[in-house]
Amino acid sequence: MFEFNLDEIDEKKRRVRSLLDQRNLSALYLKKSSNFAWITAGGYSIVGLGTEVGVAGALITKDKQYIVCSNIEALRMENEEGLVKQGYEIVSFPWFEDKEAAIVAELAKGPFGADMAFPGGTDVSGALNPLRYSLTPWEVERLKVQALDTSRIAEETAMSIKPDDEERAVVGRLSEKLWKAGMDFIVAFCAADDRISLYRHPIATDKKIQKRAMISVNSRRRGLIVSITRFIQFGKVPANLAKLYEDNVYVDSAMMAATMPGRPASEVYAAALKAYAEKGYPEEYKLHHQGGAIGYFGRDYKATAGTKDIIQENQAFTWNPSITGMKSEDTMLATSAGPVVLSTPVLFPELTMNYGGYSFSRPAILEL
Repeated sequence: MFEFNLDEIDEKKRRVRSLLDQRNLSALYLKKSSNFAWITAGGYSIVGLGTEVGVAGALITKDKQYIVCSNIEALRMENEEGLVKQGYEIVSFPWFEDKEAAIVAELAKGPFGADMAFPGGTDVSGALNPLRYSLTPWEVERLKVQALDTSRIAEETAMSIKPDDEERAVVGRLSEKLWKAGMDFIVAFCAADDRISLYRHPIATDKKIQKRAMISVNSRRRGLIVSITRFIQFGKVPANLAKLYEDNVYVDSAMMAATMPGRPASEVYAAALKAYAEKGYPEEYKLHHQGGAIGYFGRDYKATAGTKDIIQENQAFTWNPSITGMKSEDTMLATSAGPVVLSTPVLFPELTMNYGGYSFSRPAILEL
């Protein structure tokens, strides 16, 4: 059974019940695996890793809470997810009978919302999602540990790369290390040489690495997600690539410096465009999104000039500005005391970048 804090559980139920009052709803049904993990402080409702909808749902009413699932899942929900100890009543149905919607409606005892299209319910995901954005103190601590674990594992994997290694083999080694540390991934890239410049999303292939490689991963542990990117070079990094990388880190640092609670996320996007232009790459932002809020989704939203979301205290972000052939990507926390980089380099050499009165610890390109 994984560990959880009842104060965190209570805080999340309080947020949901406040939404019920605002929307005049009797209950809210959370069926997406990300929201299930959030409301249960790490509960695991996934069977298929690539699926968005879990095999169990959490129904929160104004005074009770239920886990609705088939008989296949009920015992694990109690024994390994510890949900009875969180105050949930587990209501199960035979796997071969289509009873989920009827059970949810009966337990809700009135109009209910859901985090997706669900029979009889109202999709309130637009109002629900922001409830996750401000991380609780317990989530912050878990994310800090996960960020450093992810850095270490990605960097260990990068340091193991040898000339003629295939991209897929590198991702395989990365995956093995993540699983051993209690994580999986929702995205993992390894790109060799020219593929780094050709594709912003370089799905790993059998291409062999000759001179340089990029590793990117979105790790997931009990629902929380961390995103990072690391580069290696066999031999000395050419001067043009070193400048390209530092310019890219400059843009990333400008974005992190602008990521302050109370400000619109669109201001971070504006800071990115300004920094790109300052370094001589005014059009590069058009070739890939610049990143955004992270937590229980790979990106809760991607920042653009039209983004209306306001940055919250203790909200996590991963900005990923890219200049053709390079990318800078780490996970950070927005706090009133200033931006805090969580996935700092563990084994890689450090590149310190100063911007806006802040000093950012960034990974340098590792020379092998």
